[in-house]
Amino acid sequence: MKSDHGNIITIILLFLIIFVVAGMYIVGTDLYNDLVANGNIMKIENAFYEGTFTDEDKKSNEEELLTVPEILQIPLNTQQDSDEKNEMQEQIVGTFSNIKENMLYNQLNEYSKKIYNGLQNSKEKMKNGTYQVDFGEAFSDILQNQNGQEQLKNYYQSAMEAFLYDNPDVFYLEPRKMYLNISSTTYKGKTTYDVYINSGNEANYYIDGILSQQQLSEYIQTIESVKNYIVNNTTGTEYQKILKVHNYLVDTINYENTISKDNIYNIYGALVNRECVCEGYAKAFKYLLNSMGIDCVMVIGTGTNSENVTESHSWNYVKVDGIWYAVDVTWDDPIITNGGKLSDKNRYRYFLKGSNNFNQNHIERYQFTENGQEFSYPTINVSDY
Repeated sequence: MKSDHGNIITIILLFLIIFVVAGMYIVGTDLYNDLVANGNIMKIENAFYEGTFTDEDKKSNEEELLTVPEILQIPLNTQQDSDEKNEMQEQIVGTFSNIKENMLYNQLNEYSKKIYNGLQNSKEKMKNGTYQVDFGEAFSDILQNQNGQEQLKNYYQSAMEAFLYDNPDVFYLEPRKMYLNISSTTYKGKTTYDVYINSGNEANYYIDGILSQQQLSEYIQTIESVKNYIVNNTTGTEYQKILKVHNYLVDTINYENTISKDNIYNIYGALVNRECVCEGYAKAFKYLLNSMGIDCVMVIGTGTNSENVTESHSWNYVKVDGIWYAVDVTWDDPIITNGGKLSDKNRYRYFLKGSNNFNQNHIERYQFTENGQEFSYPTINVSDY
């Protein structure tokens, strides 16, 4: 009799537990939906600019804005996480040993550098298109703040901008398909936050036109073959190497007028397809010269052509004998009509120029996106080389 009474109590307790769990699920779902509706769980949209400038010999193109959405997903009151995340955090966000003196990286704050480092250390693994970059609890301190999510969003955007422009070899990453996720863990009254980057609901975070890791491997192999050919056949002083790379790009690339093809903003379009817009020229110039150990950075801004039309543009600053000069490979490669030949005057009009000449029609822009971090560029010499 006593045993039956105990069984009845057990059954009642079991039903009560099921009822409470179901109720928590319903309330939690409503709360989650309320959070989404009220903006506490955010879909954050940032914008990376990828644009083209049209020289007087090129058709006018519209400026293209590339939006970069991120999703912060915050499940409430999850169970205690394992220590594996913290171990992974040390591996991912620690300073990578082979970092070059990248211009943009060095201007980031400590939190953005952690994100940049995680991306840098995961470059090889991200080639599979779906690898998840885990940061563990590296950002729990700022996420405790009332505006912590907004802070992290800004740090992430700055890190992503710096990473993409410092590293033209990661041409295959599409930031619109890369999502920043935050999950909260509450244990013994303390909430911590795990942060990771993945492809969200996307099949992968490759750019359009790349469908598989095998295809990407073939792209990278082809790019490296072209790079190795150029590097191995480019000798001499810094000046001679810069000149040869400049001439190679001018001689081999056709400016893409339609801005409708894949890869026209990256080094694959410039070095393999041999057709791109100004950003492709600038990234290829940086990629090749950096491979030779020559300091070269990419600059974005506006250019004003001979018809007094101002549009967005990209070019480079390069260091020769310890001094910085400007180079605009795109404008040194104008479209020649009626089968004309490019004269030396046009070929080197924007080659190793100082600010007195170059800044007459080139204006730097310090923010890659609206309300984004302001970055600075090296100061170029006043006079031409």
